[in-house]
Amino acid sequence: MNFRTSIGSRISLIAIASLATLCSQFAGAQEYPSRPITLIAPYAAGGDSDASARNLAAVAPKYFPQPVIVLNVVGASGIIGSQRVRNAPPDGYTLLIARGGSQAINPALDSTTPYKWNDFTFLSLLDFNPVACVVKGDSPYKTMKDLLAALKAEPGKLNYATAGPGTTQHLAAEVLLKSAGLPSSSAVQIGYKGGGEATQSLLSGTVQFLCNNIPTLGGQLKAGTLRGLLTTTPERLKEYPDIPTARELDLAPMEDVMGWSGLWGPPGLPPEVVNKWVEALKKIAQDPDWLRGNASFGGIPAIRSQQETEKFAREQFELYTRLGAALGLKK
Repeated sequence: MNFRTSIGSRISLIAIASLATLCSQFAGAQEYPSRPITLIAPYAAGGDSDASARNLAAVAPKYFPQPVIVLNVVGASGIIGSQRVRNAPPDGYTLLIARGGSQAINPALDSTTPYKWNDFTFLSLLDFNPVACVVKGDSPYKTMKDLLAALKAEPGKLNYATAGPGTTQHLAAEVLLKSAGLPSSSAVQIGYKGGGEATQSLLSGTVQFLCNNIPTLGGQLKAGTLRGLLTTTPERLKEYPDIPTARELDLAPMEDVMGWSGLWGPPGLPPEVVNKWVEALKKIAQDPDWLRGNASFGGIPAIRSQQETEKFAREQFELYTRLGAALGLKK
C-alpha cells in the first residue's frame, strides 16, 4: 500500500467512524426512553407532589415504551430532591415534580438554596392546588373568626403544621396572620417532611390548625374529620360549598397562596427529549384517566406550553420574593 492509498484509507475509516457515531447518537435520541424514567417527588408520600407524580406515572406509559417510577426524595423543604434532579445527567431519565415551595418559595426566601428558580428545563405545569385552612372536625374553633380570636387572646399557645419552613403551608399561615393583623409569634410552626405528615399531625391533635393544599385534605374534609375555615379560591368550591373564601372573610391577601405541580428536568435537556415530553403531555392533557386522577385528589389540570410554564415559574418566584420581603421572611 503506497502513502497516498494509506492516507485515503485512514480518511475513509475516520469518515465511517464519524458517521457511525452520528448515527448512534441520532438513534439514541430517537429511542428515548430506552429504560425506565425516574420521577422524583421532593416531598413525602401522601402529599401533593406524591399525588401529582403518581397520577402522571400511571398514564405516561401509554405514550412512552418505558415505565415511569416515582421516587420520594424528601428533606430540606423539597431542596434535596430538587437538587438531585438539578445535578442529574441531562438525558431525560431523571425528572422532577416541581412544587411552589421547592422551586419558587425556597429560591425567593432563602439565599442558601443551592439552585435558582430557573436552573432547570421547564417541560410543563401539571396541576394547581388551592389552599384551605382547616382544624379538626371536633375542634372548638367553628369558624376562622373563632381561631383568630384564640390566637389573639393567647399568642403562642396554638401550633400549626407545615411541610417545613419556606413551604406553601408555612407561607399560607404567615399570610393569614399578617392579613388578620397578628404577628408571626401568635402561633408556633411545627415542621414535617411533607403535606401528608403535616395533615396527620392535625388529625392526631399534635397541632391545632393547618393551611394546606386541598388535594391533601379532600378525603378528611368530605369525611368530616377536618373542618374547613377558609379557601384561597376567589369563589367557593363546588365540592366544598360550606367553606368561605378568604375574600369573604376580609383576608383577601390569602388568594396569592396556591399550591402547584410541574414537570421539570435537569438543565440542558436535549431537544429530542424535550419534544417527546411536550408531545406526550399534549395527549396526557386530554387523557381521561389523568383527568380522573386529578379529580380524585382535587387537582386542577394545568398542562401548559414551555413558554407559558417558564413565565408562570418566573411570576411565582417574583410573587414570593415580594411576599417574603413584606413578611420579613427573607434570609
